[in-house]
Amino acid sequence: MPSSPLTPDDRAPRQRRGGLLGGGRLITGTVVSPESSGASCVITTDSEGSRLARQNSQVQSIELRTYVFLDSLQPQLAAYMGTVSQGFLPIPGDACLWLEVSPGMAVHRVTDIALKASTVRLGQMIVERAFGSLALYHRDQSNVLHSGDVVLEAIGNTVEQRSRCDVSWTEIIRAITPDHAVLINRQNRRGSMIQAGMSMFILETEPAGYVLIAANEAEKASNITVVDVKAVGAFGRLTLAGREGDVEEAAAAAMRAIHHINATARG
Repeated sequence: MPSSPLTPDDRAPRQRRGGLLGGGRLITGTVVSPESSGASCVITTDSEGSRLARQNSQVQSIELRTYVFLDSLQPQLAAYMGTVSQGFLPIPGDACLWLEVSPGMAVHRVTDIALKASTVRLGQMIVERAFGSLALYHRDQSNVLHSGDVVLEAIGNTVEQRSRCDVSWTEIIRAITPDHAVLINRQNRRGSMIQAGMSMFILETEPAGYVLIAANEAEKASNITVVDVKAVGAFGRLTLAGREGDVEEAAAAAMRAIHHINATARG
């Protein structure tokens, strides 16, 4: 027997048991649209509209602290990042995007947006109380850049609105003594070891993530050893070692990268 057409009462939300307040207001229900093709089930509550508006407001209030795009991860930096990665491991030559946002819990929203925008892989996601950071990798630079663009649009920011890089400390120490080298190596177990007699370049930045582009550009420019790269926390710290001339060249490349960040950042 053919079914009769749906009446307006049939199209009304099916109310769950106990789903009405005294005034007949719907608390929870399911709305199904028979005119649409495919699934179109929407779960709603009486405060759904305000919740969505509040969520959108929260996304728009996310502060972009660090936006670092690395066009090609250098071998030592990729290996170092792999030692601390809890997600997919980076491969030398991969493009990498490092984002740091505030407040820290907002990194979950940013991560979700970035991963749904393209086929990038999540290498790291660090959730701190004040800041949250994530690293995205892919062999194709365009995939990484596209995810970055989608995130920026979602949070209402541009690359130029990222925070400027404040260099808290930078120095080259020449001809490291044996005692000094031993203690540095005991403190830093994830990178390469520094040897007595080497020169050492140290850099401290705020926000922390900017040490990554400094390290990557330094490794591109010179034959140095990556000893330590800390890109999370209140301050980022970079330690490189090598022959005096190589270290000086690497330090110059690192500082040029920082200068480029500050030349384009208005935050």
